[in-house]
Amino acid sequence: QAQLVESGGGLVPAGGSLTLSCAASTRTFSTYPMAWFRQSPGNERHFVAVIKFITWSSSTTFYADSVKGRFTISRDNAKNTVYLQMNSLKPEDTAVYYCASDDYFSATYQSKNAYRYWGQGTQVTVSS
Repeated sequence: QAQLVESGGGLVPAGGSLTLSCAASTRTFSTYPMAWFRQSPGNERHFVAVIKFITWSSSTTFYADSVKGRFTISRDNAKNTVYLQMNSLKPEDTAVYYCASDDYFSATYQSKNAYRYWGQGTQVTVSS
């Protein structure tokens, strides 16, 4: 069964940086859209970023307004891994971050319902 496994979460001071990784268990995910969502206690799971496969040498990325200019999503197809580089972190970025994917890129890519594959999540805590 295909799996997504996140890593790289932790505690970081405000203004700091952190890089999350999401490793896919099979090369099947190499051409799938790969997304990051986050969820804080008492809140719904919200879209953070997605990377859409175009060709083996190009992709397209989309970001939530709240992270645009601070976060960067990228992928290494040779390693079946997607990354989320997070800079200038704020306390409001504190959440459990989830990796997600699906067979197809959806026009509703900001909705959690557009993804059928999910990782178990990794905690990111930004101290003020």
